[in-house]
Amino acid sequence: MKLIIAIVNNDDSSAVQSALVDGGYFVTKMATSGGFLKKGNTTFLIGTDDAKVEGALTIIKENAKKRVEKEPTVTPTEMGDIFTPIMVDVLVGGATVFVVNVDRFEKM
Repeated sequence: MKLIIAIVNNDDSSAVQSALVDGGYFVTKMATSGGFLKKGNTTFLIGTDDAKVEGALTIIKENAKKRVEKEPTVTPTEMGDIFTPIMVDVLVGGATVFVVNVDRFEKM
């Protein structure tokens, strides 16, 4: 048995969750936030048989899309009230996924 921990952008979370449930996976969804952009993410915990891991990864990959967004180089609070931020392109989305072995699983 495996535990899949998938961290996806909030914008993709509904599509990922729906596709996983439609694919027969049991999913636990948690609200989390990232450290780099300090934006909301969603972390999914998916327990599944070894044979179904690749199917789950395919679903996540197809529904968690990478995209480019404009972000300020510094936040307004760092520069005071009057400033013009320089906007840069940042690649967001996609997924960060961990697959770990589960020694024991019980559903109570």
